Amino acid sequence: MNWIQVKRIIREALNEDIGAGDLTTDALVPEGHRSSALFLAKQPGVIAGLPVIRLVFQELDPASELTCLVQEGEEVEKGTAIARITGSTRAILTGERVALNLIQRMSGIATITRQLVKKLEGLHCRVLDTRKTTPGLRILEKYAVRVGGGTNHRFGLSHGVMLKDNHIAMAGSLSRAVELVRKHVGHMVQIEVEADTLEQVKEALTLDIDAILLDNMDVETLKQAVQLINGKVWTEASGGITPETVREIAETGVDAVSLGWLTHSVKALDIGLDFETEMRDT
Repeated sequence: MNWIQVKRIIREALNEDIGAGDLTTDALVPEGHRSSALFLAKQPGVIAGLPVIRLVFQELDPASELTCLVQEGEEVEKGTAIARITGSTRAILTGERVALNLIQRMSGIATITRQLVKKLEGLHCRVLDTRKTTPGLRILEKYAVRVGGGTNHRFGLSHGVMLKDNHIAMAGSLSRAVELVRKHVGHMVQIEVEADTLEQVKEALTLDIDAILLDNMDVETLKQAVQLINGKVWTEASGGITPETVREIAETGVDAVSLGWLTHSVKALDIGLDFETEMRDT
């Protein structure tokens, strides 16, 4: 992970929250007071983001120490103490909300990803994320998918070509779109084509492509598409996939399933921060 970028995200989040100063904490807590507090899981889930919350508090108090009580990616039960932060009381109180916002969201993503990965045990099919991420938080959300056992799709528009219906319409045809893109990007960049009918799959297979996204197909059509492709290119199913349908879709033989809601509609894992010692002067 690009930790320079992560630190920038943390600084922007802290600047947004603190503004001209933490009025409440600055009024109540004298400088020099130190405390320790526990991060507690209030529901079962997969923990992701421990290295990130460490950086939150170090940004406010370089002498702060985060002791991890579980491993990154570990599944925990309700009530589990997952980490202890020790340091400036002011820094702990001021950084609390940003730290919780990040670890709650990242752990929520890791939790649902792990659940989906388990549903596909025994199959070669991977669980993929998409670019449907929170603006500014993509690096953290895609990291959380990996912690949960999933696989990252492209990080951005520069990390691969995906030809969708609007691109094809602009080019005039799928074959023309592939021709123009291949000339532009060269042989080192992979090209994926979106197809939502078997006829489009047949056309795509005649072109210089690397992957086909089978979009919003029912299970029977997916099976036929996979048979048509017969391993010639990498396959991905997407569109309308739910935890209830993901196994059946994966059993069609596709190489991966991609789910935008892994990141854009995830429910944060409930995690709290409770002080365990009284404030004391240094």
